[in-house]
Amino acid sequence: MVTAMSIRERLLALRKEMERRRIDIYLIPTADFHESEYVGPYFKAREYITGFTGSAGTAVIFKEEAGLFTDGRYFLQAEEELLDSGIELYRSGEENVPGIEELIEEKLPDGGRLGFDGRVVNAAWGRKLKTVVEKKGGSLYTEEDLIGIIWKERPALSVQPVYRLKEQYTGESTDRKLKRLREEMKRKEADVHILTSLCDIAWLFNIRGNDMKCVPVPLSYLTIRRDTCEWFIHEQILDEELAAYLAAHNITVKPYEEIQTEAEKIGQNERVLLDMHSVSFGIVERIPKGVGIVEAKNPTVHMKAVKNPTEIANTRQAHLSDAIAVTKFIYWLKNNIGKKTITECSAIAYLEERRREQNGYIGPSFDTICAYGDHAAKMHYAADPNADTLLLEEGFLLVDSGGHYLTGTTDITRTIVLGPLTQQMKEHYTAVCRANLNLAYAKFLYGASGISLDILAREPLWELGIDYKCGTGHGVGHILNVHEGPNAFRYKINPDSPDAAALEEGMITTDEPGVYREGLYGIRIENELLCKKAQKNENGQFMEFEIITYVPIDLDAILPEQMNEKERRRLNEYHRVVYEKLADFLDEDERAWLLGCTREI
Repeated sequence: MVTAMSIRERLLALRKEMERRRIDIYLIPTADFHESEYVGPYFKAREYITGFTGSAGTAVIFKEEAGLFTDGRYFLQAEEELLDSGIELYRSGEENVPGIEELIEEKLPDGGRLGFDGRVVNAAWGRKLKTVVEKKGGSLYTEEDLIGIIWKERPALSVQPVYRLKEQYTGESTDRKLKRLREEMKRKEADVHILTSLCDIAWLFNIRGNDMKCVPVPLSYLTIRRDTCEWFIHEQILDEELAAYLAAHNITVKPYEEIQTEAEKIGQNERVLLDMHSVSFGIVERIPKGVGIVEAKNPTVHMKAVKNPTEIANTRQAHLSDAIAVTKFIYWLKNNIGKKTITECSAIAYLEERRREQNGYIGPSFDTICAYGDHAAKMHYAADPNADTLLLEEGFLLVDSGGHYLTGTTDITRTIVLGPLTQQMKEHYTAVCRANLNLAYAKFLYGASGISLDILAREPLWELGIDYKCGTGHGVGHILNVHEGPNAFRYKINPDSPDAAALEEGMITTDEPGVYREGLYGIRIENELLCKKAQKNENGQFMEFEIITYVPIDLDAILPEQMNEKERRRLNEYHRVVYEKLADFLDEDERAWLLGCTREI
């Protein structure tokens, strides 16, 4: 167990290394070499130096003090985990809280030196930091990973086998995907494209791996030209079949580490396409001066976000399989609470067992959040096997979970009633249900983004003076990262990605409004929405959503009188679909129970 004392010792060791290199401030983000959202054990440098286990945050270490920046999902968790560590919590996005660059500019002495591992900071952010440092007449030190020097028992870099997905699952060949990417490169007048995003490479090559927990991808880089591909990967993971597959597609394999020197070989007469928010600062710094750089989002981001007909049909099947598992789990929970000993961890285990019964199940798409009572107020709570919590016949249990299947990826949250609730709990639950349905049944003109629609979900909560400190929904990868761009529902424009993507037919986005009351409870209802074309007329192309999550919403917490006729009709319509989808896959007792759960209100 990491203690506040051990964190202080690690900070002391880091500061000694900083002093040897005359570094005044050292920056440690939550990142791997590929700007992945989730990182493997080898890359958990920020967790190692702070003790904070959340999936998002940045540590800033000074000579005498230290800070951790994280967002609203983790404020409560970070407060607890940083206690007595000597690390100050900076609540990103809150009033009067400086940004990271602002704090560095304030604290860096004139002529000072800022350090970070150039491989784990993206080029866009690295350039911002460089500008801040140059304002103070200072310099950067990015050639070494100082955490790697002091972390004596660091886990090894993952090197796991990869496997190929057949076209019956992908719906599009690698050759076709490469052709589309090269056409986009040609339009952008780029001769070479460096691709470092793991999910984009896996999608492009129709391969998957196991180098990252819950994200089935291998560690690799890619350079693509108009007639060649070079894949930088640990060669020992390739078997004869995969090697032949790569050769057939004219894909040359090179050692994973060589990408750093490969960037130095780009010719002066070449133009290179780079997504500065994805490729690392270290790689970009190695590109020779004078090489033309085309800055644009990786074309594969949009390509993989728009699911093809095969992926859509398969994803519907994945959601049906997942709904069977989750609904059986809820039935078991409702019928055994108070009769059997059930804890947060045993509930997670039971749900995983039900998923493993489904055809084509690969594994969880993220660590299941099973949060009872006030634990659910922490948006990304993690149950602790060493301090497991008993579930009682009262209040709410929030379960946010998902699975990877050969047919697709799921993400669902249900807040389940275990026993008596207060009137306010029911009012808040009803408002969250209304919020979820308002967004799900939206109709809008093509060209609208998630920023245009987010208000539909927040309005029932804003009317109560309530908000949730996160987006309302995110895109979902296809047997890739469960969180995928560029589509999302949020009301704030992200300054790092100001051009919100239009919602396209084939995009899948989650719909997950919530209420989080510190010390009391949390409520979230999450479905996935498939964007589709509706009617087209003189006003333009209208769009709508299809709900592809088929699990009942707990009517035991609904106050029908607080829903208008349209909202009640929508909930009843949704529940009719749920019953029709699931009834044939349940036993007699489960089916009778489901009929009651999906009754009209």
